[in-house]
Amino acid sequence: MIAELHASPEDDDLAGYDVNSRMCIVTRESGSPDELIRFVAAPDGTVIADLKRQLPGRGCWVKLDRASVDKAVAKKSFARALKTDVKAAADLGETVDRLLTQQLMQMMNMARKAGQFVSGSSKVDAAVRSGAAIAVFHSTDAADDGVRKIDQARKAWHLGMETEEKIPSFRLFSESEMEGVMGQNAFIHAAVLAGQAGEGVVKRAKMLERYRSGGQSRALGGAGQQKQ
Repeated sequence: MIAELHASPEDDDLAGYDVNSRMCIVTRESGSPDELIRFVAAPDGTVIADLKRQLPGRGCWVKLDRASVDKAVAKKSFARALKTDVKAAADLGETVDRLLTQQLMQMMNMARKAGQFVSGSSKVDAAVRSGAAIAVFHSTDAADDGVRKIDQARKAWHLGMETEEKIPSFRLFSESEMEGVMGQNAFIHAAVLAGQAGEGVVKRAKMLERYRSGGQSRALGGAGQQKQ
């Protein structure tokens, strides 16, 4: 569901972005909006994720973590937090993963149109070695040898420029999973370049990475990184 309306001033959970007012209903930990997912009650009495934080009405917050969302469903925490008789689907955690995935892939396509996303091992290697890349992506079924070569380029840039960290590397989807959403834009190796759209890709990739890995990011991993 996509909202056209912005939250009104009466929606107390969206009144400003005071960290202390954002508390996970499962862990009771406070956090910034980027570390939490907002949920609201839909008109049909179901619970939906408000990833853009725009839907009107009372909302509640859950840590950006699949296990926390699943626990909120199992313990019926949404009805208590939203103070209404709502039903959270058993597969809400999977639905959130799918929404985060769609959001990321849409941003990848936007970045490609803006010239801030390139694919193909040679183009990725060149983007990394030139310093143009701000992140790299590999399909989960990419050959380790191909990933390792790009890892070497990341390491060379990191050591040569004495940067604090290597360029982030993500392995989130198989090639077939991408084909279902991105069509011919699916890739095995890709690089994100600097720019508003490119930065949006990295932000959303980190969100999905955290959601799938218990709130932690493994984005700096390489060829040996665990595949999803």
